[in-house]
Amino acid sequence: MIPLTLYTTLGCHLCSQLEGLLGLLCREPVALDRVEISEDQALMARYGVRIPVLADGEGHELDRGFEASRLVAWLAEREWLDEEAWEALRRQWEGEEAPREVRGAQRRGGRRYLG
Repeated sequence: MIPLTLYTTLGCHLCSQLEGLLGLLCREPVALDRVEISEDQALMARYGVRIPVLADGEGHELDRGFEASRLVAWLAEREWLDEEAWEALRRQWEGEEAPREVRGAQRRGGRRYLG
Protein backbone atom coordinates (compact mmCIF):
# COMPACT_ATOMS: atom_id res chain seq x y z
CA MET A 1 0.00 0.00 0.00
CA ILE A 2 1.36 3.41 -0.98
CA PRO A 3 0.57 6.06 1.67
CA LEU A 4 -0.04 9.49 0.12
CA THR A 5 -1.56 12.77 1.27
CA LEU A 6 -3.72 14.85 -1.05
CA TYR A 7 -4.22 18.50 -0.15
CA THR A 8 -7.60 19.33 -1.62
CA THR A 9 -10.84 21.23 -1.17
CA LEU A 10 -14.48 20.43 -1.80
CA GLY A 11 -15.42 20.37 -5.47
CA CYS A 12 -11.86 20.38 -6.81
CA HIS A 13 -12.21 18.77 -10.25
CA LEU A 14 -8.43 18.71 -10.72
CA CYS A 15 -8.13 16.72 -7.47
CA SER A 16 -10.63 14.20 -8.84
CA GLN A 17 -8.61 13.98 -12.03
CA LEU A 18 -5.44 13.33 -10.01
CA GLU A 19 -7.16 10.60 -7.97
CA GLY A 20 -8.27 8.90 -11.19
CA LEU A 21 -4.73 8.96 -12.56
CA LEU A 22 -3.38 7.50 -9.31
CA GLY A 23 -5.86 4.64 -9.61
CA LEU A 24 -4.62 3.92 -13.12
CA LEU A 25 -0.89 4.46 -12.78
CA CYS A 26 0.22 3.17 -9.37
CA ARG A 27 1.55 -0.37 -9.34
CA GLU A 28 0.21 -0.88 -5.80
CA PRO A 29 -3.01 0.28 -4.13
CA VAL A 30 -2.91 3.80 -2.69
CA ALA A 31 -3.91 4.77 0.85
CA LEU A 32 -4.95 8.37 0.22
CA ASP A 33 -5.29 10.74 3.16
CA ARG A 34 -7.33 13.72 1.92
CA VAL A 35 -6.64 16.97 3.77
CA GLU A 36 -9.32 19.66 3.41
CA ILE A 37 -7.39 22.93 3.23
CA SER A 38 -10.37 25.29 3.49
CA GLU A 39 -10.73 24.55 7.22
CA ASP A 40 -7.25 25.80 8.13
CA GLN A 41 -5.88 29.28 7.37
CA ALA A 42 -2.26 28.09 7.33
CA LEU A 43 -3.10 25.34 4.84
CA MET A 44 -5.05 27.82 2.72
CA ALA A 45 -2.06 30.16 2.65
CA ARG A 46 0.30 27.34 1.72
CA TYR A 47 -1.81 25.35 -0.76
CA GLY A 48 -4.68 27.61 -1.80
CA VAL A 49 -3.48 28.30 -5.35
CA ARG A 50 -1.45 25.08 -5.70
CA ILE A 51 -4.05 22.33 -5.21
CA PRO A 52 -4.12 19.53 -5.88
CA VAL A 53 -0.87 18.85 -4.06
CA LEU A 54 0.20 15.27 -3.51
CA ALA A 55 2.73 14.42 -0.77
CA ASP A 56 4.57 11.19 -0.04
CA GLY A 57 5.45 9.89 3.43
CA GLU A 58 8.70 11.84 3.45
CA GLY A 59 6.94 15.12 2.73
CA HIS A 60 8.03 15.45 -0.91
CA GLU A 61 5.27 17.31 -2.71
CA LEU A 62 3.98 17.30 -6.26
CA ASP A 63 2.06 20.30 -7.55
CA ARG A 64 -0.13 19.91 -10.65
CA GLY A 65 -0.15 16.10 -10.40
CA PHE A 66 -3.23 16.11 -12.62
CA GLU A 67 -0.74 16.63 -15.48
CA ALA A 68 0.04 13.02 -16.36
CA SER A 69 3.65 13.62 -17.37
CA ARG A 70 4.44 15.26 -14.01
CA LEU A 71 2.68 12.49 -12.06
CA VAL A 72 4.39 9.76 -14.09
CA ALA A 73 7.84 11.24 -13.40
CA TRP A 74 7.06 11.62 -9.67
CA LEU A 75 5.76 8.05 -9.36
CA ALA A 76 8.66 6.62 -11.41
CA GLU A 77 11.18 8.39 -9.17
CA ARG A 78 9.68 6.48 -6.22
CA GLU A 79 9.37 3.20 -8.17
CA TRP A 80 5.57 3.28 -7.82
CA LEU A 81 4.73 3.64 -11.51
CA ASP A 82 2.97 0.82 -13.33
CA GLU A 83 4.79 1.30 -16.63
CA GLU A 84 2.43 -0.99 -18.55
CA ALA A 85 -0.55 1.03 -17.34
CA TRP A 86 1.17 4.27 -18.35
CA GLU A 87 1.94 2.89 -21.80
CA ALA A 88 -1.66 1.71 -22.20
CA LEU A 89 -3.00 5.11 -21.10
CA ARG A 90 -0.63 6.92 -23.43
CA ARG A 91 -1.75 4.70 -26.34
CA GLN A 92 -5.40 5.29 -25.43
CA TRP A 93 -4.89 9.07 -25.47
CA GLU A 94 -3.28 8.74 -28.86
CA GLY A 95 -6.32 6.75 -30.07
CA GLU A 96 -4.52 3.42 -30.32
CA GLU A 97 -6.62 1.34 -27.86
CA ALA A 98 -9.76 1.23 -25.75
CA PRO A 99 -9.79 2.47 -22.10
CA ARG A 100 -8.95 0.01 -19.33
CA GLU A 101 -10.62 -0.35 -15.97
CA VAL A 102 -9.13 1.22 -12.84
CA ARG A 103 -7.92 -1.30 -10.26
CA GLY A 104 -10.15 -1.23 -7.22
CA ALA A 105 -12.96 0.56 -9.06
CA GLN A 106 -16.51 -0.70 -8.74
CA ARG A 107 -19.40 -0.17 -11.14
CA ARG A 108 -22.78 0.67 -9.66
CA GLY A 109 -25.70 1.89 -11.70
CA GLY A 110 -23.50 2.50 -14.73
CA ARG A 111 -21.05 4.71 -12.80
CA ARG A 112 -17.52 3.87 -11.69
CA TYR A 113 -16.51 4.47 -8.07
CA LEU A 114 -12.98 4.29 -6.66
CA GLY A 115 -12.51 2.18 -3.55
